[in-house]
Amino acid sequence: MRSIQRRLSLGLIGVMVVVGLVLAQTSLWLFELGLQRYLEAGLRNDSENLLVALVRGPQGLQLDERRLSPAYQRPFSGHYFRIDFADVHWRSRSLWDQELPRLDHPGLHSNLQLGPEGQKLLVLRTDYRRLGQAISISVAQDYTPVRDSFRRMQQVSLGLGLAGLLLILLLQRITVRRALRPLDRAREQIAQLQRGQRSQLDEQVPRELEPLVTQINHLLAHTEDSLKRSRNALGNLGHALKTPLAVLQSLASNEKLDPYPELRKLLLEQLEQVRQRLNRELNRARLSGDALPGAHLDCDAELPGLLATLNMIHGEHLHLSYVAPPGLHLPWDREDLLELLGNLLDNACKWADAEVRLTMTETAEGFSLAVEDDGPGIPKDRRDQVFSRGTRLDEQTDGHGLGLGIVRDIVDTWGGLLALDDSEWGGLKVVIELPKR
Repeated sequence: MRSIQRRLSLGLIGVMVVVGLVLAQTSLWLFELGLQRYLEAGLRNDSENLLVALVRGPQGLQLDERRLSPAYQRPFSGHYFRIDFADVHWRSRSLWDQELPRLDHPGLHSNLQLGPEGQKLLVLRTDYRRLGQAISISVAQDYTPVRDSFRRMQQVSLGLGLAGLLLILLLQRITVRRALRPLDRAREQIAQLQRGQRSQLDEQVPRELEPLVTQINHLLAHTEDSLKRSRNALGNLGHALKTPLAVLQSLASNEKLDPYPELRKLLLEQLEQVRQRLNRELNRARLSGDALPGAHLDCDAELPGLLATLNMIHGEHLHLSYVAPPGLHLPWDREDLLELLGNLLDNACKWADAEVRLTMTETAEGFSLAVEDDGPGIPKDRRDQVFSRGTRLDEQTDGHGLGLGIVRDIVDTWGGLLALDDSEWGGLKVVIELPKR
């Protein structure tokens, strides 16, 4: 979809071009019309002067050339006349060897062309009666300089119009950007919501955005409240079922079932599966998090403390280290990530001889987390077993066997991949691939 700014710019260009062209053409037309009316007044004055120059002579009407303007004597001066009466006509010497055609009707005409220089003429024909004669006087003026000035004016106007349009577009772009800043702030606040840095959007927004922000805040509050109620109900159900499960397990161990060892074994197995499934679903509900995500994990700030704590638990003989890009932030809930890394590193410390290393890298697809140790490792044909809750491959080692099962639940919830591989030290390497969010 095209951006709002682009659509506004295109719409503004279209409106400005149409309105500008209409205004420019109308203005030029009105200006030219006014100029022609002004020149017509001058031509009418010249026509009346020619009428006055007509005097009675011995042979009838004659033209007193002493009363004529010198411009009518100079060839192609730009000022011409033609006088028609009876069957005769006189013309100005400025026409030279050209002829000014007789116009069909009185009035102003602007379509005549004269002379080798192609002068455009503005001609006014006026009819009079003088000394008992019907006289038609046509007075012409060279209109070429005016047309050239008009052409230059049109070019200048076009240039100024384009410059004005560019200036308007620039101002419009600045105005639209400033008007859309609240949307940018809302987008930043939504990103902060995703990172767990705020719980609601700021309601101090322009009036046009108030309904949207209010609705989003209402939706956030409603979603968070619904999820909390759902998690509380699921937790209450889980805790309510734990007591009957404990009673049933106690009854299954009762001496009255000694004669029925197979029945006891079956009951205990089924009850254990129910307990494990209940714990799994309760853990998944916890991992679903609140409606708003918690704070993200700052690797530089959190990992040194986590490794120091594990060192204190498992002894100073272990060398725990981590490799991560400076300033790396993982875009998942901090508490869940600490639990995931804590379980992985704790399991690695239990089996390691001297080295445990956490490696974090950011890829185009997401993030890669790897925990490796220099312990005995796990045979490839038995690696799938460690993901089952309660399964321990060595019963002599302290632990409850739920570490990797919890890790797998967290990774599955986030849509990631969990795999076991060989460490470069010969021990186990747990690799987690998490997609970007």
